[in-house]
Amino acid sequence: MSQQTFDVIVIGEGVSGLTAANLLATGGLKVATFEAQLFGGLVINVNELEPGPDQRQVSGAEFAAELMQANAELGIASIQEAVTELGNDDDIKQAVTAGARYKARHIIVASGARLRRLGIPGEAEFAGRGVSQCADCDGPMYQNEDVVVVGGGDSALQEALVLARFCRKVHLVHRGGGFRAQTHFVEQVKTHPQIATIWNATVEQIAGNRMVEKVCVKLADGGVREIPCAGVFAYIGLTPNSEFLPAAITRDDAGFVVTTDTLETTLPGVWAIGAVRSGYGGLLRDAAFEARNVAERIVKRLGLD
Repeated sequence: MSQQTFDVIVIGEGVSGLTAANLLATGGLKVATFEAQLFGGLVINVNELEPGPDQRQVSGAEFAAELMQANAELGIASIQEAVTELGNDDDIKQAVTAGARYKARHIIVASGARLRRLGIPGEAEFAGRGVSQCADCDGPMYQNEDVVVVGGGDSALQEALVLARFCRKVHLVHRGGGFRAQTHFVEQVKTHPQIATIWNATVEQIAGNRMVEKVCVKLADGGVREIPCAGVFAYIGLTPNSEFLPAAITRDDAGFVVTTDTLETTLPGVWAIGAVRSGYGGLLRDAAFEARNVAERIVKRLGLD
């Protein structure tokens, strides 16, 4: 098994991981980032980010691509392999993949999180055949069709608004009696003629033949309503990508990594930032803040400040 050595290894090429790697490499450190999926993480599902200091309006995918390009120009190694386990040999940490073992003095876990599944009959069977988790990617496929969006937070409302550009009707199913989203998303959804909200309800089953044809929704009064639709999009929370971490790294009941105030985990020299971390705020500015915080602390720990 081959080996390579870096000053810092960053696991995950989402916004927090890419930003931390950039700051560390700018400081002269030899850095590698690891990503088994598409770079960008959850931000690639965002159609329009809030304008930055330059007032440019970009999508999440464009923003992530710009970070990747900047990191490539800094000479950061982007390794497209899944880290399957971490090793610890006192001051030296190891990131192990299927084909190699990589060493570093510090590891930043920025592996993010994935959208939680509904866990209902039909969801797995119709994946890619009407069940989706990316409105930006798949929305145009549902031109003049009816779709169902499940959830009540920022992601659900934002994706419902994206789908409303293409779809005849967007049925927004929420288990609660009120949204948990930012006010401007709530107001847009409430006034949009193509979005209808079904409160205090849960999707119990997805059904169809070759493609999705309907969902069964359990209502607050115990009744069941069938909604004909061509697509189902669920945004009901996140599951952390933390399964590969050793038992020495403490996680909360939901699997998110527990850190100290300094963002270090219970395994010294291993840090966690972004959506994989318990207590993460969830905004881009939170990702940038945590990336800068941990980069500064690693530089100081290495005696380079």
